[in-house]
Amino acid sequence: MSTPTPPAETVTALARRYRLELDTGKDGTPAWAVVPGVTEFTPKIEPTQQDVTTYDAEGWSEQAVTMLAWSVEVTLAHRAHPTTGRFNAAQETLRRASMSFGAASYVRVRYYDRNGAPDAQEGTALVTWEPEGGGPDEVDTIKVTLTGSGPLVEIPNPVGDAPPVNNKGGDA
Repeated sequence: MSTPTPPAETVTALARRYRLELDTGKDGTPAWAVVPGVTEFTPKIEPTQQDVTTYDAEGWSEQAVTMLAWSVEVTLAHRAHPTTGRFNAAQETLRRASMSFGAASYVRVRYYDRNGAPDAQEGTALVTWEPEGGGPDEVDTIKVTLTGSGPLVEIPNPVGDAPPVNNKGGDA
């Protein structure tokens, strides 16, 4: 008997592999700005399932996916300029969208694997901006929820085959 070949994939991916960007372009021309200060990032795709059981299933339940919903939950360290005190423009765009109606309440976002893996998505979302508050010894953090409106589309990774990132956060 031969020994099975172990899988080549033996390195565990790190959660910080994701980068979130916001389209700040005008007149339909995309201009992608990095959303800085991400401390947690959780993308989700949730299916709506409906029962499609028939008598032919002989007592076993059958399900079909009839809709998909996507969202991204992000915790941000609220970033400000060290001299002017102004908050980061991309973060401010998210905050303003969360307090708007109509077209102004939507943002175009994309997220991808910053190491170049083929894991990249883009879509339009509504924004929820929730400051987390805290005591005098804590930093200002914001919970942002991006709730998809329409499809989440797979895109080519913008960094393509970028060099791997080492554990110190720089290029390897």
